[in-house]
Amino acid sequence: MKTFKKFIITSEPPNNDLVSGLLWQLDIDGINETDSGVEVFVSSSKNITYDDIGKILKEMVDERLIETFYIREETLEDKNWNEEYEKNVRVIEVTEKIVIKPSFKEYISKPGQIIITIDPKMSFGTGEHATTRLVLQLIEKQIRGGEKVLDVGSGTAILGISAVMLGAASAFCIDNDEWCALNGGENIQANNLRSKVEIRLTEIQHIEEKEFDLITANINKHILLDIAEEIKKKINKNGVLILSGLLITDENDIVEKYTQLDFKLIEKDTMDEWCALVFQL
Repeated sequence: MKTFKKFIITSEPPNNDLVSGLLWQLDIDGINETDSGVEVFVSSSKNITYDDIGKILKEMVDERLIETFYIREETLEDKNWNEEYEKNVRVIEVTEKIVIKPSFKEYISKPGQIIITIDPKMSFGTGEHATTRLVLQLIEKQIRGGEKVLDVGSGTAILGISAVMLGAASAFCIDNDEWCALNGGENIQANNLRSKVEIRLTEIQHIEEKEFDLITANINKHILLDIAEEIKKKINKNGVLILSGLLITDENDIVEKYTQLDFKLIEKDTMDEWCALVFQL
């Protein structure tokens, strides 16, 4: 039977958002944030070790983001996989208009709300993390209606789904992780959007589609720096770009890189230690 490694992490002071956000730079399969800390899930077939996680946490100590940390490793059988998530996933009112709801939770909608069904299945993008909420809030502000949207590193496909439900004409979601692509497809189906939202297992440099009106990317800093030129090739003149997955301290490097490519920073927002940046070409 397939198994998964589970790393249980506690830190002082507790800072689940920051710890989980930085650990996504590893090729992990999922993260749970709990009252006591962070749980990281990794398929046993992947070569991610206790030391890999410890290295990132040690860097956080060196940067005085946390003072101490503790890691415990366990092994889980596949049958316990989704149960771990269902214990902690909740309905999230991201804005007055956007509500993220797992299929197994009940929610009575209010007038004007859009209810987006997302079952994370170990993919990033449940609405829990600050960067996801930031991007969703900015998408709501930027969508005028009829846009062609690209989401890079789509995870659960929450951003593409939300964009279309807010009025975009279509969304093209890409991710290089097979599990994310499968889970994103399930979420697209759950929201009855297969005619408007497409998901593909690929990377941005391998897609032929271009002339997107809005591009979103909620991934970490080094990837956003690496794919900046590819993003420019795919966006319309005067198109809007929303970037997150970024610490506030990452802002200057990202702005410098994208302004060199003729993008203009038009808005930014922050939540806790995280930021989201809106550019226009």
